Formats: sequence, structure tokens, C-alpha cells
Amino acid sequence: MGSFFSRGARAFANGSDADPADAPLVPIEVTDKERRVELLDSFEAAGLGWFWATDAQGRLIYLSHTAAQKLGWDYDAVIGKPLSDLFVPEQADDPDRPERPLAFLLSARNSISQLSVRLATDKTEAWWEIAGKPQFDAKQRFTGYRGSAKDITATRDTQRDAERLAQYDSLTGLANRHRMTKRLDSTLKAYRNAKRACALMMLDLDRFKQVNDTLGHPAGDELLKQVAARLERIVGNRGEIGRLGGDEFQIMLPDIDDRGTLGEMGERLIQMISQPYSINGSRAIIGTSLGVAIAPYDGLDTEELVKAADLALYAAKGGGRGQYRFYSSDLKDGAKMRRRTEEDLRDAIANDELVMHYQPIVDAQTYKVKCLEALMRWEHPDRGNIPPSEFIPVAEDIGIIKEMGDWALQSVCRQAQEWPVELRVAVNVSAIQFAHDDFPQVVQRALNNSGLNPSRLELEITESVFMGDTGRTQRMFEELKNLGVRLALDDFGTGFSSLSYLRTAPFDKIKIDQSFVRGATEEGNNNAAIMSAIVSLAAALKMETVAEGVETKDELELVKERGASHVQGYIFSRAVTHEDLLERLEKGQLEYEPRGPAKYRAERMTVFRRIGLIHEDCRYRVVLRNLSKTGAMIEGLLDVPLGTQIVLDLGGGQLAVAVVRRSKRQTQGIEFETPLISDGADGLCTRHRVSPYEIEAAGRPLSALPQDAYSLMASDTQGRVPSRKKFMEVETNPKSVPSL
Repeated sequence: MGSFFSRGARAFANGSDADPADAPLVPIEVTDKERRVELLDSFEAAGLGWFWATDAQGRLIYLSHTAAQKLGWDYDAVIGKPLSDLFVPEQADDPDRPERPLAFLLSARNSISQLSVRLATDKTEAWWEIAGKPQFDAKQRFTGYRGSAKDITATRDTQRDAERLAQYDSLTGLANRHRMTKRLDSTLKAYRNAKRACALMMLDLDRFKQVNDTLGHPAGDELLKQVAARLERIVGNRGEIGRLGGDEFQIMLPDIDDRGTLGEMGERLIQMISQPYSINGSRAIIGTSLGVAIAPYDGLDTEELVKAADLALYAAKGGGRGQYRFYSSDLKDGAKMRRRTEEDLRDAIANDELVMHYQPIVDAQTYKVKCLEALMRWEHPDRGNIPPSEFIPVAEDIGIIKEMGDWALQSVCRQAQEWPVELRVAVNVSAIQFAHDDFPQVVQRALNNSGLNPSRLELEITESVFMGDTGRTQRMFEELKNLGVRLALDDFGTGFSSLSYLRTAPFDKIKIDQSFVRGATEEGNNNAAIMSAIVSLAAALKMETVAEGVETKDELELVKERGASHVQGYIFSRAVTHEDLLERLEKGQLEYEPRGPAKYRAERMTVFRRIGLIHEDCRYRVVLRNLSKTGAMIEGLLDVPLGTQIVLDLGGGQLAVAVVRRSKRQTQGIEFETPLISDGADGLCTRHRVSPYEIEAAGRPLSALPQDAYSLMASDTQGRVPSRKKFMEVETNPKSVPSL
């Protein structure tokens, strides 16, 4: 502090024999202007703070020399500049923007207190904290500002680093749960007033636990970082991505409510995340499931929207994983059903509710059965047959898939031994089951207990088993081949393929996934060329090929033409019970006749559901009989003329504009003006829905969409005289559908 009393220090330095410690006390009086100025000079020189002053026009008339020097400014050039020119103006969308910016305070001649401002310098980023008071003369005329400043750049950087740590995930660099919640809160509040939409995606990773278990937690951390990088590449600047913890991620997408756009992004995310990862020399394969909710359609506030997206994610996982789902109000019932499925599935084996059905795999030239694929079915005492796509993912989630897989092997080997014909039998092996070191012993035990010749057993394994320790995987293959069983690579070409594994993996058969068969006969579809490439590859490796999912005669001809050695699909037979199979085999009926449509057509869903139909300003109740992306068949109106423009109310705010293309008595075939899109699972939905903001404009309170949204939007027509209905409504018979 000696510099503040520099006069005394100078006296001592000039040769005074007096010891400063013995000098008499000389206070700095208010009237001692020289020593007061000296004190302020010392303060400025020490860099503890600076002073500034302006005239009535806001021009700088004083700035501490040390401040100008530190910033590299020419002092003479700075003096005379408007004070506001020294600082970068605050941006309207800056989250750190003060409630009352500097420009406002200066124009209003308000006092300035502890205001953070950024300096307009090209050399470095610098921040000051300034204070100042307006000055007035004796006649109360404004004469300018007198103020102080101090450099807070280092303090601000430290504070921002601390804030970043509090808002961002330290592993991936993505926003954390706290920041995502805060951002979603502020966005939804602002968008509600501006009548804007905001989509929310919830993701979690499939099979991530296996990576941690097989490769270790450091590998799991590295995988999460790579997943984050892939998410950022796809989302880009269209939204903000957060990691909520573990393997859960969230994506906020402002101003997107087109479910077609969101579905396309969902597919890209699933495809990108499902590609193999290289981690410390090992190969890891995971997947993801994804749920989508959109404000204000599915929720207005953060809690409501997150819950909706969670339910959609839950449905996507329950539907077989590797899917996306949009939220709909009926998913609440689906979540309850899922919990019931979990509870009931634990007792399914003990209660003898699981059974094996069999689907033939036939020779592509002779149509004779060569192998039978065993497919698990669950005969629930109350709910009837539950498909594997519904209960297998649940079994994996609750940890009983290995127990179910071991049971299936035992059952299939025992039943195949009973067949009067020595046919091969194929059994699906889950990646979780394969990951257990005792799997070869489980297979050996099933063969020993049944007496089945090992050459008749074929294990169908998906490419996901190549995740992790490749050496272990290869040893597992060798152990299985030493038992004498056959190995088939299932679902080949669906995203995890690596030709390097085919060089060493001892597969006897490659199964071409049905996604390459479906639509392969359509003009411009590349699936046929891909099929040829797979067949050629398999032939070079001396492996058989099975084309899965063949349903139509033109598909059958195509897969034969492309060289597939075997065919499997509904064109020959669905999976049948063991009893029905035994009866056929005992009769010696080994040849199957292809039965199915002549040509592939866009997939249609058979439904029987009452929906609304709007024509002009009249509303009718009709029955939806089947549905495809491009059209539908409805029943319930008599003799509707061709070319009639209508709107179908599919529920949940989904309105589809359509035109009648075929009409026969009470049944009409209609074509949609805009094709429907996939809901990510087995359903279809519209790209857009009735906006809750439109319903609000009709005089209703703003809320998420109800099931019957159209009637609320149309409520402002009350009081008008409705038009006379032009069509007669008739009762429909669910068992009778006229052919169109």
C-alpha cells in the first residue's frame, strides 16, 4: 500500500534521515487536491480500476491512460469518441443480455451500477464492469457521466467455465439434464406466445449394457462420446442435443412439426447410431430406439412433453427396438399393457404358455422343404397369441431371454427328433444368449437330451454377435462347429455387415433380409441388384442363400432369377403348430405350392375402425376397412359419385384430404392428396395435424390435442344453419366387404 502514500516515500528516497515509521501522521485532507489526485493516479497505475468521463453529448472526455494502454488503444484517438462506440452492442437473443442494456441506461440518463460490457477490440476479448452517475450543473442541465471501470475478463471466464460445468455433460460435451430442462422450459413458454411448434426426441441405446459388460466401462464411455459425435453430425444447427445420463439422450428441435421430416431424421439417427464402432481395436455394435413428441400437439409444458416423448420411446422399444414412434394418446394404454406383459412373461415358461411354431424353407427350384425355422409363440391365457415382436424385446429388457432361448433349444431338438422325415431345423439365437460362455454346452446338452443328429440343427445368428471381442466370437464359432451343427447368418445386410467377418466365420448359409425382397420388383428399386450381389458373394464363399419374406409370385420369380438357393415366406406357408407340421410330414407332403398375389403392391393395413368423414360442412361416420400410404377403403355412405372431394378425420387431429376414385354402393376407394407416412412401427399417420392454436382461435382453451380435435376446431360454426347432407349413411357389416 506504500504507493498510495508516494509523497512520504519520495521524501525518504530523497535522502531524509527520518525513518518513515517515526514520521508524524499527516492525513489527506479533502482540500489537499494534489495528494488526492496522486492517490487516484496510484490507484489507476496499480490496475485496480480506472475512471472515465463523458460530456453532455456522450463523448469521452477522460479515460485512465493505463486502461487505454492495456487494450492497445491510442489515447488521443479514443478521446472524443461516443462512449457507446467502445463497447459491442448486446444482441437481442443473447442469454446474458441485461434487462436494461447500456444504450437504454445512457439514453435515459440513469445511473449505471455493476454493468458487464464487452469491449470492441480486435486483439483480444475483454470485459469490463462499469459504473457511472449522470452529472448536472447548478441549473440541473445534464453535463455528462463520471464513472469507473474494472477488468472482469478473468473472473468472467472462470464464472463461465463453472457455469458450463454445471450445464454440460463432462463426458460428451453435450448439454446435461439441467440445461435441457431449462432450455425446454424457456423455449416452450416463448413459443406458446408466438404460436410456434417444438419437437422433442428421446433416445436410449439398445445393447449398450453389453458393451460395458464385455469391453468394460472405459469402452462404454468412449462409445458414448462417439454416439454424441454422430448425433451432432445429423442434427447440426437444427436443434440442441443433451445427454440426460447413462445411455439416455434428448434432442430439442425448434419450429419442426412435420412428422415426415421428423420420421426421416429418426430413421437417419437409428441407421447412423447402429453402424459399427471401433473402440480400442474392438468392434462394438449397438442400436437405438426413439420417441417423438411435438408441442403444442402432444403437450404444452416441459413435464407434459417429456412424458409424451418417454411414452413414445417406451412404445418404440416395446415394438422390437431399432424403431421410432410418434406419441399418440393411446400409448398410455400401451404402457400399461407393457407392464402387464413384463409381469406375465416371467411365468410363461413355468405355466407352459410358450410353444414353437415352424415355417418351411423350400428349395427355390423344386419347392420341396429342406429346413424348418422354429419360431417362438406365446399363447397367453387371456390375451391369446402374442407375437414375438412384442414379447422378445421385453424378455431382453427384463433379463430372461437366455432362459427362454435355452428352453427353445431343448424343445426344438426334442420335437425335431420326432419327425418322420430327417429335415434340418433352424433355431434363432439372440446376441445375449450367444454372449454367455456356456452356450456351446447348452447346445450340446439339447442334442444329447434329444438324440438329434447335430447336422440337422442350424443356429441362426445375427451380425450383432460380432460386437466386442472378435477372438472370443471366433472361438465360439469353432466350438459350435466342432459339435457338428450348422451356422446361418440371419438378417444379412441390415446395417451391421462386415465382409471381413465372412472370411473367417464358418457360416453355411446367408439369409437375405426381407427388406431387400419387399418392393424389389418395383421399377427403379435397387433391391434386386443388392440381392444379386449377396447371392454372388455367398456362392463364392460356398454358402447357401435364403430369400426371406417372399409373399407374391413376382417376388418369387425375381429371387429365383437372382439365384437364391432357398425361399421362405407366406407364399409357401406361414409358421404352423408342431401338430399341423407333424400331420403334413406323416402324409409325406414335402412339396409346397406357391399361393399368393400375382404382384407386389404397396402394403395395406386391414383395419375395422369408425372414423369421421367431412364433406363440405357436413360430418359423417364411416368405417375404415383398409389403409395404405396412398389411399384407403371406406364403408358407410351410399353411392358417392367418383371425384367427390372429402376429408377423413383419422382421430387425434389427423385430417387427410382425399378424392373418391372407386365407388360401389356403400363402399368407396379413395386416394389421398398427400400420402400418409410411417409412424415408425406398423402404423401410418398424417404429416400434419390440426394445430391446438387453431382450436384456441375457435374459442377453446389452449391444450394438447384431444382425440376428436376437429369438432373443437369447428366449434365456431355453431349458430350457422348446416348444409343438408348429400349422402345417405348406412350400417356396415364387418363380414361383408364388396370387391373394388
